[in-house]
Amino acid sequence: MAGRIEDYALIGDMQTAALVCRDGTADWLCLPRFDSHAAFAGLLGTEEHGYWRIGPAHPSGAAPPRADRRRYRGDSLVLESEWDTARGTVRIIDFMPPRDGAPQLIRIVEGVSGRVPMRSALRMRFSYGRVVPWVHKVGERTVAVAGPDSVWLDTTAETFGKDLTTYSDFTVSPGERVAFTISWQPSHGGPPALPDPEGSLEATEEFWREWVEHCTYHGPYRDAVVRSLITLKALTYAPTGGIVAAPTTSLPEEIGGVRNWDYRFTWLRDAAITLSSLLRTGYREEARAWREWLLRAVAGDPENLQIMYGIAGERELSEAELPWLPGYENSQPVRVGNGAAGQLQLDVYGEMIEALHLAHMTGLARNDYASLLQLRLISYLEDHWNEPDEGIWEVRGPRRHFVHSKVMAWVAVDRTIKLIESGDVDGPLERWRELRDDIHRDVCEKGYDKERNTFTQSYGSKELDASLLLIPQMGFLPPDDKRVIGTIEAIQRELSTPDGFVLRYPTAGDEAGVDGLEGDEGAFLACSFWLADDLAMIGRVDEARQLFEKLLALRNDLGLLAEEWDPHLKRQVGNFPQAFSHVPLIDTALRLTASSAFGG
Repeated sequence: MAGRIEDYALIGDMQTAALVCRDGTADWLCLPRFDSHAAFAGLLGTEEHGYWRIGPAHPSGAAPPRADRRRYRGDSLVLESEWDTARGTVRIIDFMPPRDGAPQLIRIVEGVSGRVPMRSALRMRFSYGRVVPWVHKVGERTVAVAGPDSVWLDTTAETFGKDLTTYSDFTVSPGERVAFTISWQPSHGGPPALPDPEGSLEATEEFWREWVEHCTYHGPYRDAVVRSLITLKALTYAPTGGIVAAPTTSLPEEIGGVRNWDYRFTWLRDAAITLSSLLRTGYREEARAWREWLLRAVAGDPENLQIMYGIAGERELSEAELPWLPGYENSQPVRVGNGAAGQLQLDVYGEMIEALHLAHMTGLARNDYASLLQLRLISYLEDHWNEPDEGIWEVRGPRRHFVHSKVMAWVAVDRTIKLIESGDVDGPLERWRELRDDIHRDVCEKGYDKERNTFTQSYGSKELDASLLLIPQMGFLPPDDKRVIGTIEAIQRELSTPDGFVLRYPTAGDEAGVDGLEGDEGAFLACSFWLADDLAMIGRVDEARQLFEKLLALRNDLGLLAEEWDPHLKRQVGNFPQAFSHVPLIDTALRLTASSAFGG
């Protein structure tokens, strides 16, 4: 049975990632890319769907023991887990070296004290747990083959097969190290090169050490910020610069519910705000790579802009269900692909152009096509900003005139006007100034409830929406505007959980609501960070800091956050780890640090 979502650690090589549970089980791994079929899919099913457990030997039928301690080695993505047993203490070091050849997952077992009996159990299942491979020996190596995939196991420990699983039973003494490596290779190719676990460990630690040195943030929340930055780097597909929203699919927003989506793709919105955080913390190369990815993905067709793409810029992301997987804690259906790729979400134009604007303002080397793209996007918005859309939350109900979408359309036009005013490009300045004023007036007239002194989710609605918290952050209205303060206070009253976290919008429970879905969801962590930002902006800095520190306390012991927090079950829910949670964590830390510096 899979562990709680917060029981997992992330390791990865910036092309794919694995999740490793506290009991030493790797329950999720897609090879060779984030969006490939899973070779370990136990996270969404049972052990029959693929896993790899290494840990102290335990009686048959008993639950495997959980690690007593675990941590990342310094500022890296190298995981150390330790078990204290009746016979001694043992440590397992898990990591995926930045790729130079075949993708590898390396696990080094190290004796700390006593003599500890250990067991490795490797059950490969390709195609999300549906395909049992042919497992056989090639010399001293073990290989599992099915269709286009082959996974090679290398270890100095003796192995044996039983019940379609590859086992190894061994004992470690103090200072003794036993390494296991699996490497993926196309099945039609030859065997991958023999691994060098100890050399790879040293190189992996050095890679992360050097990368973290570029961080320019040195405030009071540095540990949380650096861990979030490392997580974002791990979610970046190195060959293209695309950033996945999360490395998982179908981890539920409500345990047992239907709100289960595939997040192994690049949302323009998520990637744009990630670029913003990277730029403000010193990571210009990652920002440049993302901008180049964007220009390739959109190419010469900005009028048909998608809200999301594959990690190499693929456009076809058709959604399907995997009925043979029972789902995480029986949360069905399990989905791969994402039908939201075909939605109209007008806010994404604003997020993209805001990111390009920030890149320009921070001195990222000019790209003429980026400026041309920005002008073409505004030309499209000029004709379409006043249409209804599915909005930031990708509702599967009817399209509406979402206020946040209109605000972000205003942002897109405003930032483009600033680009023209800087003299870097030419454009119809006066016409677009009028367009900016028209959008602003439209939002303030149709998206604002005078009686309640709050903006609303959509034109003519009474519902609130946490995305309204971005109004002052985007500069649409100043923080001291009474309409902004009224909106913040209304969201605190009507969308907050008893412990002070924020829901995205009201859900209808057993009936289909605005999003066209049944069921509920947890508090959306990004929205809760946005509230902390707004509180700081309107001068309630102590309250903002208290909320921020409560949010930090929701992270697991390794500093990782899923998409949401279930206020009833008191646990993380949704895909994990989630870029859209770690980015606003960084942003809020920067804002609170600046507020402290200026006496806020």
